[in-house]
Amino acid sequence: MKTATGLVIVAAIALLSILLLGRPKMWAATIASDPREARAAEGALEQQIVAKEREGLDALKAGDVERFGRLTAEDAILVDTHGPASKAQVVKNVVGFRLSDYTMGEVRFLPLSTNSGLISYKIHEMGNSHGKEFAAEVYVSSIWAQRGSEWVCLFSQETGAR
Repeated sequence: MKTATGLVIVAAIALLSILLLGRPKMWAATIASDPREARAAEGALEQQIVAKEREGLDALKAGDVERFGRLTAEDAILVDTHGPASKAQVVKNVVGFRLSDYTMGEVRFLPLSTNSGLISYKIHEMGNSHGKEFAAEVYVSSIWAQRGSEWVCLFSQETGAR
């Protein structure tokens, strides 16, 4: 019984991996038969998503909680050292948080569909969190998707860098 369950789990993980890892290539192939066109489409998607991520960070720098909230999907899941949180929880917490400066580096991109993708990057940030100055180096992963005419963050996770 344990062996059968184990095999089912392994098969499910393998199938999910094939689907997830194969999706960007399938997506690129459907965009254009010319590999240059596919790369151009992927590059444009990456630029769009990185720009939206920066827009969210710039909102935190300006103290514009409303704009930050508009960039976050209602059903988003956001994870940090305190665990997963909803959009409502994060927006409430962001009221006492303000970036003074940030730099993004080591940006990596993975297209998930023609209108969604994942970015991962390292951020160096400074600011004020609930009355205390801070400086941090954090790895961030975010999933963005276009819903209707708007781009929103569906998922974000932060992990402290060593």
